[in-house]
Amino acid sequence: MKKLIILMLVVLAICTAEATAQSYRIIVNESNTVSSISQKELAMVFLKKRKKWDDGTNIMPVDQKANAKVRETFSMEVFKKKVAAIRSYWQKAMFSGMAAGPDEKNSDLDVIEYVKHNKGAIGYISSTAPLNGVKVISVKE
Repeated sequence: MKKLIILMLVVLAICTAEATAQSYRIIVNESNTVSSISQKELAMVFLKKRKKWDDGTNIMPVDQKANAKVRETFSMEVFKKKVAAIRSYWQKAMFSGMAAGPDEKNSDLDVIEYVKHNKGAIGYISSTAPLNGVKVISVKE
């Protein structure tokens, strides 16, 4: 019994470590010269408070659908808020005449296609998604 408990604790520790590893990647169009972004800048981009890349290109953030696991993780790590809180922010912004939130796509592949075909686009995808025609950038603390 004692061995079983120890084994279960080891498995739990391994699963927890894997779950806390970054489970998403930030992607931009291949022509984008950006190689990294701070977490604060990333939040500003997805809240549309930063509107242009350094070269003057309009930034086009793209979200995953609201119930996507990757979006949950992204929202908690970048905004320190649940998806519902971010959606509420955008609803209030729309009703007060401000901009609408980022476009939402149904899957990693849809986000990749959007980013691939839009020079200023930035999105996030699951860490296991294929990288076809997009560039991964790092996130600095």
